Amino acid sequence: MQKLEYPIRKYTALARQLEERGERVIYLNIGDPLKYDFSTPRELIEEAYRAMLEGHNYYASSDGLRELREAIAVKEKVWNGVNIRPSDVLVTSGVSEAINALFAALVDEGDEVLLPDPSYPLYINFSDFYGARKVFYAAREEEGWVPDVDDIRKKISPRTKMIVVNNPHNPTGAVYPAKVIKEILDVAAEYKVPVVSDEIYDALTFEGEFKSTAALASKDNVVIGLNGFSKTFLVTGWRLGYAYFLGPEEEISQIKAGVLNFLMTRLSAVTPLQVAIARFATRRPDFLEEVKRKMDERRRFASKRLNEIEGLSLPSAPKGAFYAFPRLELQVDDEEFARRLLVEEKVLVAYGSGFGPAGTGHIRLVYLPPIDELEEAFTRIERLTKRLKAS
Repeated sequence: MQKLEYPIRKYTALARQLEERGERVIYLNIGDPLKYDFSTPRELIEEAYRAMLEGHNYYASSDGLRELREAIAVKEKVWNGVNIRPSDVLVTSGVSEAINALFAALVDEGDEVLLPDPSYPLYINFSDFYGARKVFYAAREEEGWVPDVDDIRKKISPRTKMIVVNNPHNPTGAVYPAKVIKEILDVAAEYKVPVVSDEIYDALTFEGEFKSTAALASKDNVVIGLNGFSKTFLVTGWRLGYAYFLGPEEEISQIKAGVLNFLMTRLSAVTPLQVAIARFATRRPDFLEEVKRKMDERRRFASKRLNEIEGLSLPSAPKGAFYAFPRLELQVDDEEFARRLLVEEKVLVAYGSGFGPAGTGHIRLVYLPPIDELEEAFTRIERLTKRLKAS
């Protein structure tokens, strides 16, 4: 357990101590729209309440309620053009649990996993936890953090157990072109390596076009799609996600069985919330366009404002999700910068080196707060960068 470090929440306890002393901390570290001025749709809350009143308060099956798995299959077809059967879907307690279960099922000590660099920290953590060797493949910052497919090809080995794709990307906000995804799939098929595609931000694309990995896969690919409801349905605390499995039956059945074995040890995801989501998930939420409009306005503001701060640089604006990953152009360690920003200016961000080698010298922040709060945060950040440049 001592190997595990989660940069997004590492300094939260220090932030709370500052608040207890009367300081006002601006939190830009956690990607939770509900911590700002976004709200869970009332209709969805009423569905959850109705499910509880109807008596759906029992243990569900470990693979998830059938009606939810059916709704997820419809959602993936309508939203992303992915054809899956309900039996190929497993419901999880958020994508976080799905990642854990996949590593448990696929990775033995000494195996290798190909991760994007930078990468969402859970992929780094579970590689360490299960004794796998992390092999980072390059993404080009100057080209909007798009993966370098040639680097993936060079780094595949007989011990590679998965290629992780995260699109739209956390922490950079990159949206991958369909051509790049197809090239990754071609390499994966050639070497018979599963592609794990984390698409939790699929509906939050502001520039470019999101294309699901599974929709572009050939009959020779094994694709494990990871997705959920936290971000697009605004139910982060409900902890409902899913994994689906696409590919030759003899291959995906073994992986799926391993993941299900893991899920059985925790019994089930929360039953009444599964019922509520099942009744809601087959239709694209009416509120989503307004959510995207607000996020896009803040994305544009944050991208412009970050580039105005001397000592920070954002070469390419994020195109999806709700994160910015600016580069520090200062003679300071990125974790030390994040710590000083919290202590001296009461703004909490995540330090980039926690996201992998390419994250060194960066910070990750969310642009979810209202613009006036973002401006206050950027003013505080600018005060620190000016002091650091002057010292």
